[in-house]
Amino acid sequence: MSFRSIELFAGAGGLALGLERAGFNAILLNEIDKHACATLRHNRPNWNVVEGDISQIDFTSYRGNVDFISGGFPCQAFSYAGNKQGFDDVRGTLFFEFARAIKEVQPKVFLGENVRGLLSHDDGRTLATIKEVIANLGYTLVSSTVLKAIHYRVPQKRERLFLIGVRIDLLDKAKFELPKSYEKIMTLHDALKAGELFNCDVPKSEGQVYPPKKKAVLNLVPAGGCWRHLPEDIQREYMKKSYFMGGGKTGMARRLAWNEPSLTLTCSPAQNQTERCHPDETRPLTVREYARIQTFPDNWQFMGTMAAQYKQIGNAVPVNLAHTVGDSLSNLLKSICH
Repeated sequence: MSFRSIELFAGAGGLALGLERAGFNAILLNEIDKHACATLRHNRPNWNVVEGDISQIDFTSYRGNVDFISGGFPCQAFSYAGNKQGFDDVRGTLFFEFARAIKEVQPKVFLGENVRGLLSHDDGRTLATIKEVIANLGYTLVSSTVLKAIHYRVPQKRERLFLIGVRIDLLDKAKFELPKSYEKIMTLHDALKAGELFNCDVPKSEGQVYPPKKKAVLNLVPAGGCWRHLPEDIQREYMKKSYFMGGGKTGMARRLAWNEPSLTLTCSPAQNQTERCHPDETRPLTVREYARIQTFPDNWQFMGTMAAQYKQIGNAVPVNLAHTVGDSLSNLLKSICH
């Protein structure tokens, strides 16, 4: 059984690819970033990729014709106006556009995906506003849960918030269960070497390089280590003002380890605060290594400059996590449609 879907803020397709594997048939994907759109079109020429600003898209023609809407709406902070205007309170935000699409299409189910921090943002008022808007649209949240990617065959310590809503008139039939954790935690070795996740070692690809001075420092860091493993005089020189600040700062001069999952990937593997150095070789992770850690298949090609490719991968929902959540959503829709 396949379900017709619309994907908003589609990025490089991590969520869309996982949902496709779970039986969803995307009839429209919207994304504003030209490089990400090129990636989607290259890998799925049959997908209807609409490039541009979501606020310019009229979704009314899809009303009653789509089962499901998904999207990782960027959470720009919006104020909780407190005058209980719900939908109007969030105008001017991308969440408002996501909500407008739901209002115009009236899908049976929707999925909103975001960072864990949304739960506590503005002391919970942001999420309260979102829930109020969703209720105004005639939907109920059946789940607002943070899932850890390492529990779903993703070799990465990444957490994402999933908001799952059902149209109120279908609520009595709806049965939703969160995906069950996989029995094994995948490591960087599983990501980059032949084994359970991939049938060959990671293909060679382009990647950033360190300047000589930085490389000399990182040469001194053991696998799984960070700046704390450097000699103290080098710590002080490398860390500069950060050396005297509080907190762990363990992303700085960080080298990954084979026997652990990767730290959460960012938009660049060589930023000072979020270093992602290869376990053996003194270099940042390559584009294909990044993609493997996000569980993209090796034949999923990324378009644009190297920086654009890293950014697309770093922002993606891990494919295996999306697939697992997609199976739960498929079962939810089957319970509604029976």
